[in-house]
Amino acid sequence: MRCKTKPIDHLNRYTGEVSGAFADLGTFLPLVLGLIAINHFSPQGIFVGFGLFALFTAFYYRRPIPVQPMKVIAALVIAQGLTPGMLQASGIMMGAILLLLAYSGAITWMAKQLSPAISIGIQLAIGLQLIWMGGQMMTDTWLVGAIAFAALFLSRFLPLPYLIMPLVLVIGILWQYSHGFAPSFQLSASSHWQLGLPTLEEWTSAAGLLVLPQLALTLTNAVIATSAMASDKFTDVDEVKQQRFSPKRLATSSGWANLLLAPWGATAMCHGAGGLAVQHHFGARTWLAPIIFGISCLLIALCWGDTVAGLLSLIPLAVLGSLLAIAGLQLAWSKRFTDGKPFCMLVILTTAGVCLWVNTAAGLAAGVLIEMGRRQWLLYNDLRP
Repeated sequence: MRCKTKPIDHLNRYTGEVSGAFADLGTFLPLVLGLIAINHFSPQGIFVGFGLFALFTAFYYRRPIPVQPMKVIAALVIAQGLTPGMLQASGIMMGAILLLLAYSGAITWMAKQLSPAISIGIQLAIGLQLIWMGGQMMTDTWLVGAIAFAALFLSRFLPLPYLIMPLVLVIGILWQYSHGFAPSFQLSASSHWQLGLPTLEEWTSAAGLLVLPQLALTLTNAVIATSAMASDKFTDVDEVKQQRFSPKRLATSSGWANLLLAPWGATAMCHGAGGLAVQHHFGARTWLAPIIFGISCLLIALCWGDTVAGLLSLIPLAVLGSLLAIAGLQLAWSKRFTDGKPFCMLVILTTAGVCLWVNTAAGLAAGVLIEMGRRQWLLYNDLRP
């Protein structure tokens, strides 16, 4: 006899898709609105790019695989006041590199060299960085940030857990407006769609300043770690469908998105393990979440003006920081911390420590070297008379 689904289960399912669709705003909005407010890049080009990429992702993966700005590229462009041409060049080059690695089979080979412990170590380091960044965003109005973080963290214990995140955003906007605080972002309602090709100088500068620092993070977090996490989260699909989440497919979708959309004003984009962790935490389970996110981005681009710019500028930084900290917490935690073997913990902590102390590429190399040393030691013991 089949059990009837309770109405509250239906409500949780659909509110979860809506909540999960916007759960990654803590990473998404500060970078995207920073490019628009500080660098004066076209909001239409950026939001159309994310909208189209999200819609494609929904139909390509049939699961809530996240769509994010490439963090290193966006942060460096904002911090150094770089040109739209350099942003375009970096997106095009990242797209070409990802496609080369995907179709040559190199990304599949790279993924096989990484043990789960190395991936967990990289996720731990990035998660801790997100928690730190979220905390920094909450410093000015720490009480608001602390309340928002507590509400989001405790929402899992409530009957309708996925309603809390949208409520936190709405209440945060109303609080900022009613207290007369200055907008979090100075967004202009007037904008121009920036088209054109990068100059030779912008190509060469972008390669050294933006592409090389971003590449290691994209390959580890946006491709390999996201593939491993998606296979772990979506266990309801059979083994054949699990291939949807292979590193090759993740590199392919990101590669084509950047190669095709960057020339039209989109920022460099990718998937991300942190986004997947927080979207899943807030209830995203199907293709509906990226559909909702993608349509919302297209509507923002279509309706950009005083109302949309003013509304987005009123989202408190402390609330975005709480979302970012929750994303970091979800990414950093792994069940290996409770049941992992000592050697696994050594690999995890060493990889994470070097990632934090030096950079992601160095952390990856450190983890691989430890794993190679272990394999050589086991082989030596097996061959010893």
